[in-house]
Amino acid sequence: MFNLFAGRRADGSTKKVLFPLAPEYIGYADSGLEDDLFVSARPNIELLPEGQFKYHVDFEHLHIGEETGMICVSRPTNPTGNVITDEELMKLDRLANQHNIPLVIDNAYGVPFPGIIFSEARPLWNPNIILCMSLSKLGLPGSRCGIIIANDKTITAIANMNGIISLAPGGMGPAMMCEMIKRNDLLRLSETVIKPFYYQRVQQTIAIIRRYLSEERCLIHKPEGAIFLWLWFKDLPITTELLYQRLKARGVLMVPGHYFFPGLDKPWPHTHQCMRMNYVPEPDKIEAGVKILAEEIERAWREG
Repeated sequence: MFNLFAGRRADGSTKKVLFPLAPEYIGYADSGLEDDLFVSARPNIELLPEGQFKYHVDFEHLHIGEETGMICVSRPTNPTGNVITDEELMKLDRLANQHNIPLVIDNAYGVPFPGIIFSEARPLWNPNIILCMSLSKLGLPGSRCGIIIANDKTITAIANMNGIISLAPGGMGPAMMCEMIKRNDLLRLSETVIKPFYYQRVQQTIAIIRRYLSEERCLIHKPEGAIFLWLWFKDLPITTELLYQRLKARGVLMVPGHYFFPGLDKPWPHTHQCMRMNYVPEPDKIEAGVKILAEEIERAWREG
């Protein structure tokens, strides 16, 4: 889809995809057919109680120009668990309409399903919005079924593209989806099974982190959804790339933060102070990993 609205155009001009709130999903960076397809905007950072923080769109410095082909946000966001507020989303929608470009909302974790979202968020759609959903976070990744809600012109273009790329999209996912809707299982499972499971896991993981890492050593992005925690090791003497190597050598895998800022215009130390952590494994495995993480953080402060 990025290549429908961005990249090199027939008239020779080049359009870009704007991520108005980095960090963003790591998989986007490999989705373009050309280099320099993406532009990311630095967020404002709101410090919160209990050693948490939250990213917000910096509208004051958000640049949308002739080179902007589309705006894209994920809600909730992988890697941070951030949920763009209703107000922020509506403002982005107005800006997209003013510049006659689409707003893509990646809703893979969001409402109404699979509902892995722990804050208030109102769904938004109009003919200028391309809303993307998925069955994978319902526990059906093998169905390879994505859902796109968009205007007729966009749907026709995507259908034509799928006819070439995929030839015959799988029918298992849509068939299962239809049955779940008929039985009223889709929203029921999202609300009573999926959401409570992930909410319990994220609270358990935060409690474990705080047993080993103080607020001075580790800030946690407010967990508003998705299946990851975003940790900020502010002023850490080493980069999280080096921390990743040390953790990997001890059997702990976390993803260093700089991968999640595609197209950032200037270097920013913050990108090398953060890491993404999966909070879904069993609590005993989480605790074993966090214990090693805390040891390596203390080593970094002690030795560099």
